Formats: sequence, C-alpha cells, structure tokens
Amino acid sequence: MFDLPSPIHPTTYARVVPPHFPSGEADPGHPFALTVSRRAPADLLSGRSAPLVLARFGTLAAAMQGAIDHAEGIAPDAAPQLPAILDRDARLVLAGAASDHAVAWCHPVTSAAEARGVVIEASQLRAQAGRAATWGEPDLAQRLRHRADLLDARLVDPLWRGFAAKALQVAA
Repeated sequence: MFDLPSPIHPTTYARVVPPHFPSGEADPGHPFALTVSRRAPADLLSGRSAPLVLARFGTLAAAMQGAIDHAEGIAPDAAPQLPAILDRDARLVLAGAASDHAVAWCHPVTSAAEARGVVIEASQLRAQAGRAATWGEPDLAQRLRHRADLLDARLVDPLWRGFAAKALQVAA
C-alpha cells in the first residue's frame, strides 16, 4: 500500500506532526525517505494523500534509526503510526508500526505468492472493517483497518525484499 500511488485509506484521524531532524538529513539527494501517511480527512479530500516525508537519509540503517527517533516523540496514549522507508523511486523498502518509543518492523513477504495472499487477507480485513463501521462499531473497524495496514506494510518492493529481510536480521 505504501508504494502505490493510490490514495491512502485513513485508519486514524490524528494529524502527524513531524519531529525535528537535523537539516543535513533533509538533503533531497539522499536515497531513503522516512515517511508517514497523511491521515487527516482534509488531506485525503484535497489530494494531498501522498505520504508525508519526515526526513531523508543516506543509508537504510540511518533511516531505521530516524524512525526510532520519530517513535520517541509519539505520546504513549497515541494511536500507533505506520512509518515507511521509501527509496528515491518511491518504492517501499521497509515499514512498521511505531508507538511508545519503539518501532515494530514488518517482515517483508518472500515471494509473489505470499504477496498475493497478504493482499487478499488485507482486502478481507478492510471489507470486515466496512461492515463493522456500518454496524456502528467504529473501534472494531479501526482495529481491522490497522491490521490490514500492517499486512500492507509487508508488501516491500521485490527489489528490496532480500535486503530488507537481511537488515532486520542484523538489527535484531
């Protein structure tokens, strides 16, 4: 979901305030962008639904550390955010859930068949969320959409799948 140009479906309506990163990390020449999706309904309706770039980094390790630094600024009672690291061609490199001073990175799919299964499961969860919202269960709908977003976070671009998996092994 993060690497597709289609609109990003909201899971929460909290506006994301980017943390302060040193100005050296804002260099547009750096290959890795730390992003979060825009969640405000006004952003979705105005066409500004492309991910918000928080900072750019020269290495994947620095971008992962930037995501952790961003997570440290999230209030403990706030809804989890889904930071994503994109390459300079806006392909998904790595994504995860950030909350309470930590980032839980989603392990990338390993094959096209696994990716198809993830897409099917995420679609089913979103359909269930739509039904839950219709039945007057907004909290359940929000949880189901969040689970679907976490599944989508596994849909790393095929170019980066092996590299991202190795980076997660090294980081662990």
